[in-house]
Amino acid sequence: GVAGIVLPEKDEKVIGIRKGDAIALPFGAVTWWYNKEDTELIVLFLGDTSKGHKAGSFTDFYLTGTNGIFTGFSSEFVSRAWDVDESTVKALVGSQSGKGIVKLDGSIKLPDPKKEDRERLVYNCEEAPLDVDIKNGGRVVVLNTKNLPLVAEIGLGADLVKLDGGAMCSPGFSCDSALQVTYIVSGSGRVQVVGVDGKRVLETTVKAGQLFIVPRFFVVSKICDPDGMSWFSIITTPK
Repeated sequence: GVAGIVLPEKDEKVIGIRKGDAIALPFGAVTWWYNKEDTELIVLFLGDTSKGHKAGSFTDFYLTGTNGIFTGFSSEFVSRAWDVDESTVKALVGSQSGKGIVKLDGSIKLPDPKKEDRERLVYNCEEAPLDVDIKNGGRVVVLNTKNLPLVAEIGLGADLVKLDGGAMCSPGFSCDSALQVTYIVSGSGRVQVVGVDGKRVLETTVKAGQLFIVPRFFVVSKICDPDGMSWFSIITTPK
């Protein structure tokens, strides 16, 4: 698909997005997402919501649509802000009746992506050099300030791990007290999490589409099923 991204104090970037892309979005970014193809496009949003308007939920400000912020202002205020007449305001504010995800009219053409706009915003974890490559074991790509400097502003890092059938990710934890949110991308396997007091707090089978959290200083280990397993984790440290 295609994404339009406006970072604070910056011009809009229009990027082509594809499978494996990790995109760093700092607080205050304005975005739109468009699937111009016939195939399904799935975008997974992971982030820190502890300081959200409602703790635990993303805080979205819609610029357009039925719940857009401009629908709340009077036409006088909007016309002066945009420097247009009130009839134009009514067309701009009222013509989009959708909310969130909308189906575009075939006549609408969105901006084309620019190759150079991907720089500093996107890191493709499927095509990146491997940080760990164990024969018959698995592969790891780490996303941090070295390959995507923008994550320093966000305070989050990430990794993509792919295990071959029956392989194990041995027990580990983050030494700088980061917590970890893990989303299972494909496959299935078993996971165990142990707390700092040596007591097992989680033992379960996980499969594609499921997500679990490893608290600070807790130790996690995974053994995948014969078909293998891959997961994407965000970690609360950019390093």
